[in-house]
Amino acid sequence: MIQPLGRIAEFVGRLSKTTVLLLGIALAIGLGVIDNATGFEISFALFYLLPVFLVAWFAGMASGITVSFASAVTWQVANILAGEAFTSPFIPYWNSATRLSFFLVVTILVTKLKHALERERALSRTDYLTGALNSRAFLEVLDLELARVRRSPRALSLAYVDVDNFKAVNDQQGHTRGDELLRAVADIVLHSLRRLDSMARLGGDEFAILLPETDRTGAETVFAKLDEALGRAMELHGWPVTFSIGVVTCMEAPETADALITEADNVMYRVKHGGKHGICYASFVRGGTSKDSARA
Repeated sequence: MIQPLGRIAEFVGRLSKTTVLLLGIALAIGLGVIDNATGFEISFALFYLLPVFLVAWFAGMASGITVSFASAVTWQVANILAGEAFTSPFIPYWNSATRLSFFLVVTILVTKLKHALERERALSRTDYLTGALNSRAFLEVLDLELARVRRSPRALSLAYVDVDNFKAVNDQQGHTRGDELLRAVADIVLHSLRRLDSMARLGGDEFAILLPETDRTGAETVFAKLDEALGRAMELHGWPVTFSIGVVTCMEAPETADALITEADNVMYRVKHGGKHGICYASFVRGGTSKDSARA
């Protein structure tokens, strides 16, 4: 039962909001036809909630309100056509208003519930300070990209970024300034990446950057520009830090995402041990080693 409902939800979720709205109105009218055929004595209240809930969840509050009106009017018209009699001409209007109010309350509750769930989901996947992905979400994205590489070999580059001398900023300028620095780094990187790229804060002053479908040449171009942009920003704000960046490019996927992150971390430490402030590139090969390493 759950699996078919999940497939239906997935299908509806891929539709445009306009299509979902039209689908909801059509469903409400269809229910009105059935309601009319079964007579006014059989209540269809529960069924009229279906298009309201569907549209409010997948198309938003405005569309949900539209379908609420459509459902309330259709329900009332169906009952009148089925022969429902009233002792006062005002009763049909009262009933319609009551049903509409009920549908509107459902619409508001559904949309607020969805927004709350989306917010909680976003918070569970992002770093609270920088807005970048957290390590768990990044591992999921990296696992997905590695699965694509296994199915269809293509270049993929992963960078491990460490902020040199970050502790000095915290000690000398305070943790608030340190937080500002980390947010600035994340903001610069996120605005420099493509939509298919990903960035995560792995902890402290360490970040990871994933560039799908990017070979060694492409990675060198990206990180040369990024290192320059970061350097200008740090100088502008008076932050005495530089960046040690280790970049690993692979054409064949390692066994696990952790293995690739560890390799990028190792390449980054070559920069650290060489005096900091630089970019080291390497090519990943099976067995967790790298070759053709070069420092820029």
